[in-house]
Amino acid sequence: MNFNLNGWLAGLLFTLAIVSSLFARSSSGGKAETGAVVVAHNTNAESTRFQGEQRFRANCGRCHAAPQKFPPRMMGTILRHMRVRATITAEDKRLILFYMTQ
Repeated sequence: MNFNLNGWLAGLLFTLAIVSSLFARSSSGGKAETGAVVVAHNTNAESTRFQGEQRFRANCGRCHAAPQKFPPRMMGTILRHMRVRATITAEDKRLILFYMTQ
């Protein structure tokens, strides 16, 4: 009986660990590199787009021509890859992603 109880408790603890990690991921607001950018106000959107264009020209324009429009998920993947290769900051990535998807 003791062996079955230990196995049951181990399974319960494992399940709780999995569920808590999934809950922690979902309660973080889903900001885990999804590629979605949300802007509240139109004037803020214009400012963000302008800053994103500046950051694109400073970081990406050295090697890449004028930007093409890509779907947000694809652009998020591209920027995640280039963030490592070109040492783009998280803020630059966010602004460039907004610029490239608007």
